[in-house]
Amino acid sequence: MTPTAGPAQGNHRATYREVLAEPRFRLLFSTRTVAITADALRITTFSVLVFSATGSALLSALAFGIGFIPQLFGSLLLGSLADRLPPRALITGGYALTCAAALLLALVRMPIAASLGVVALVAVATPVFHGASNRLVAQSLEGDAYVLGRSLNNIASSGAQLFGLALGGAAVAALGPRRALAVSAALYLGCALAVRIRLPRLQPAEFGGTPGSAQGDGGAVRASLHGAGLLLRGHAVRRLMLAQWLPPAFVAGAEGLIVAYAGGRHFTPGWYAVLMGCLPVGMLVGDLLVGRLLRPPTRERLVVPLTALMGLPLLGFATEPGVGVSSCLLLLCGFGFAYGLGLQRPFLDALPQDGQGQAFGLLGSGSMTLQGVGPACFGSVAAGIGTGGAIALAGGAALLTAGWILTWHPPTSPVPVPDYSTGSENGTAQHACSFPAQ
Repeated sequence: MTPTAGPAQGNHRATYREVLAEPRFRLLFSTRTVAITADALRITTFSVLVFSATGSALLSALAFGIGFIPQLFGSLLLGSLADRLPPRALITGGYALTCAAALLLALVRMPIAASLGVVALVAVATPVFHGASNRLVAQSLEGDAYVLGRSLNNIASSGAQLFGLALGGAAVAALGPRRALAVSAALYLGCALAVRIRLPRLQPAEFGGTPGSAQGDGGAVRASLHGAGLLLRGHAVRRLMLAQWLPPAFVAGAEGLIVAYAGGRHFTPGWYAVLMGCLPVGMLVGDLLVGRLLRPPTRERLVVPLTALMGLPLLGFATEPGVGVSSCLLLLCGFGFAYGLGLQRPFLDALPQDGQGQAFGLLGSGSMTLQGVGPACFGSVAAGIGTGGAIALAGGAALLTAGWILTWHPPTSPVPVPDYSTGSENGTAQHACSFPAQ
């Protein structure tokens, strides 16, 4: 059964020490951090490999992003497996699959189309084992500890991506792209072995699975499409997903224009990297401060203001500021990403217990897909109104999202939780919560 915070836990502020004391979370957290480092290493190295083989900037960019959009199809077609198969097998299998793909790219000289196909195939399976891992985290951590667990994952994700990018550059320079891909394969293999050895084999009753429910010809696909349809038709779940998808997608659209903005403003070469680094630094600081210092109801009340903080600084790019002001604006924008912490408990409470794994997979794959689409959309707009104007437009879209969230319910009211036993969404949350989620 998924733990739910009771009334006494509603105002309890957990600590990172409490969260890391849970052995199952600690294992999943550490392997996920290593895997994100390996992802960043593999993605950048594969892009370099494709560019060195073809000299095509388009194919290099495609190699960089080919692992994003297929995740949505995987979530829609296979997402139900995250709730029906043992999590240890799924998570271990996922890391083993990415390891095999990285080794294949490193050792076999394939046509570029085949290489891209390998990466896309792995991306289709990614939401399944990510969904199983996230569901296991939700079952392992109670109340505010779950929110801080998500905060720790966000912090580690930002740091691991930065480290992976740096490691990728060093590995390519020292070893060449193919051997660098082999390094990423070794990291994935270590994650697979750690999960296989240290994560206990759970029985179906312990993770909510139903033996054989995904078996049969096309059964998994039918169940996945049906489950995704139920989730997206649910008013509460749908708008909570949109609230977690849209602002990051708009900011990703702005982030994709930073290089062009720096070039158009004739900043000193290399400053674009500083500007791009300001967003993850702001995210790290925001997650750390909001997650550690504020109580759960306060975080949930601040969802709208923090969402607005993601958009407001970007409006300043309409005046085409210099390097110093631009850096400060992007730091503030990154800080606003902490808004997501206030959505974690309402989102978990809104999910049906037997569909959590698929919901987490759909949440992640939808976010990745929209963050891949955002730069293309605002890049097209920039051709007409300039990069500064397009970045400001992205900020305006994030602000509109904050206004939309504000219309859900007066922000001083507790969050109602859907009552799935009666098919109603008029239940009352079991914890004292002031953010309007349903």
